[in-house]
Amino acid sequence: MLAQQRHAAILDRVRVTGGVRVGELAAEFGVSDMTIRRDLDLLHERGLLAKVHGGATVAGATDEPGFQAKSVRQQAEKAAIAARAAQLVRPGAAIALSAGTTTAELARHLVDVPALTVVTNSLPVADILHERGRADQTVVLTGGVRTPSDALVGPLTVGAVRALHLDQLFLGVHGITERTGFTTPNLTEAETNRALVAAADRLVVLADHTKWGTVGISAIADLSSADVLVTDDRLPPEARRLLTDRVGELIVVPVLRGGRPR
Repeated sequence: MLAQQRHAAILDRVRVTGGVRVGELAAEFGVSDMTIRRDLDLLHERGLLAKVHGGATVAGATDEPGFQAKSVRQQAEKAAIAARAAQLVRPGAAIALSAGTTTAELARHLVDVPALTVVTNSLPVADILHERGRADQTVVLTGGVRTPSDALVGPLTVGAVRALHLDQLFLGVHGITERTGFTTPNLTEAETNRALVAAADRLVVLADHTKWGTVGISAIADLSSADVLVTDDRLPPEARRLLTDRVGELIVVPVLRGGRPR
């Protein structure tokens, strides 16, 4: 069994049973305890499960890492996803970028797009476009209360967004599953994201492969709400098949890792 297959099997077991033990997994897969511990370390770093003494449990649905902590994860994947998503933006468009490290990466690719209007509840996104963007761009930063992910949320944010009509929303998410759709661990941020979805004619979701199988406490939108989902080439085959059927268009981008595209 390949490591990726073993990881998927471990995550399935955690989702079904709520927890796993190192010794039991090692015996089942015919590998050493050390191999399973490395598997659990990797999956924990990706936020897909929570390590405990002797095993692992379901990752907390309300856990919300800070922006800086998330920014160092899957950097190559986020860069590739953002570069491809930038190709969907046309000069003169009115778009929204939700909070998140992948949307912040997208903002870096949009600094030279002429006459662009960008609405965002992300402090890092607003800073990037303010400092590096063109003089003919307009950046609208919503008000609100700041979250650990440097998002502005709350009634002020939702009220501002509901008054807008946007061409596209580029949405970063915490988790994706068939049952729950697109989710986030922050209840208030979910409300803000739902308002952004409602304000946009077209929804583009940006999510690297680690988001698959992860569940946040609050739903943002169903899978079928996404006109486009941009992800990377480590997305499991079964997820690709399901998402191809459920979203408007699935774009899988190759990622440069270790000096060569995977």
